[in-house]
Amino acid sequence: MAIAVLAPVFEPPMPLVWDVGALCLAVGDLLQARLNPVAVRGEITGFSRAASGHCYFSIKDAHGQIRCAMFRRAASVLGFTPRDGEWVELRGRLGVHEQRGDLQLVVESLQRAGQGALFEQFLRLKARLDEEGLFDSTRKRPLRALPRGIGLVTSLDAAALHDVVAALRRRLPHIPVVLVPALVQGAGAASSLVQALSKLYLLAQAAQGLEADLTQNPAPPLIDVIVLVRGGGSIEDLWAFNDEQLARTIVQSPVPLITGIGHEIDFTMADFCADLRAPTPTAAAELVAPPREVWAGALNGLANRLHSSVQRRLDRRQQRLDQMAARLGRHSGLIACRQRLERVALRLQLLDPRLLLQRGYALLTDGNGTAVTSVQQAPVGATLRATLADGELETTVLSCRSGAQKL
Repeated sequence: MAIAVLAPVFEPPMPLVWDVGALCLAVGDLLQARLNPVAVRGEITGFSRAASGHCYFSIKDAHGQIRCAMFRRAASVLGFTPRDGEWVELRGRLGVHEQRGDLQLVVESLQRAGQGALFEQFLRLKARLDEEGLFDSTRKRPLRALPRGIGLVTSLDAAALHDVVAALRRRLPHIPVVLVPALVQGAGAASSLVQALSKLYLLAQAAQGLEADLTQNPAPPLIDVIVLVRGGGSIEDLWAFNDEQLARTIVQSPVPLITGIGHEIDFTMADFCADLRAPTPTAAAELVAPPREVWAGALNGLANRLHSSVQRRLDRRQQRLDQMAARLGRHSGLIACRQRLERVALRLQLLDPRLLLQRGYALLTDGNGTAVTSVQQAPVGATLRATLADGELETTVLSCRSGAQKL
């Protein structure tokens, strides 16, 4: 007898029902546990930089494409400007963008393909110099509000030189600029930059030592700030500014030193060591040379304040004089004294003998100048001097009588 054996029928288990957000999080956790961190190489496409400083792009090759996001903190230390079509190597962490459900690579470091060794060397040197305190913000000095002289280091062939000189001439044409040329790219550029800065340091120190010595003719310019600039370029083009000896030379500057190297997103070791970093060479010149209009407005403001202050002081002094004059006019004792003085002066005038002489009287004196007041002092034949209102005359006594006797 044939027996048919039927296989048991099993129902497949029901799948777990996920919320969309929960599934995205689970996939992200799985990627984090199994793959991250990742390093990938590919071609940049769709690169853009948001106003926040975050960068967004995709990395692709012939077989696939991944969306990427590079946040401002990581983008701020890029040594070049990423462009569409460039092959790059990047490191980061894969995740899932919950709102879109897209696979996304959050980039933590990025360099051109084949430049990883240079970038790693840069990071190692940066960490070591930072640990030594070369980047310490407490060491950095503020710029002088109005420099008396500017030291400039760059290449004579660099476009940055034209940009800086044009900005300085436009803003502060009367400020002297001392240019010490140097190589800014290629073999020997780092040592050339060190030598140029050392020359400016000696000149700045000598000028500071002779600042109070007016006998020096001509006196060296008083350099209050040094500007180190170069235009943009690749990481290889800017590599001289990542030299360790140059970094240590920069921190030895006797005056504040400002760098303007490359473009806004380019950072070099020189930028970290400088007292101030400008995003471009032109911006560096603008930082050390405020526009003339700013100083003219400040001077006009000071002149107006000075004029107002002097005028207020004069007004207060005049008011005080008016008050003192009013007090003197109201004082009764002073008025009485003035009246008494006027009466005494009148009496003195009445006693003036010249008034009597003008009325026809004469003053007689003898030969000794003694006033003759009696006939006893004038014997016959005596010579007397008679003083009249308009002169004197001499007389001889011919006769004399006393009392009511007639001559």
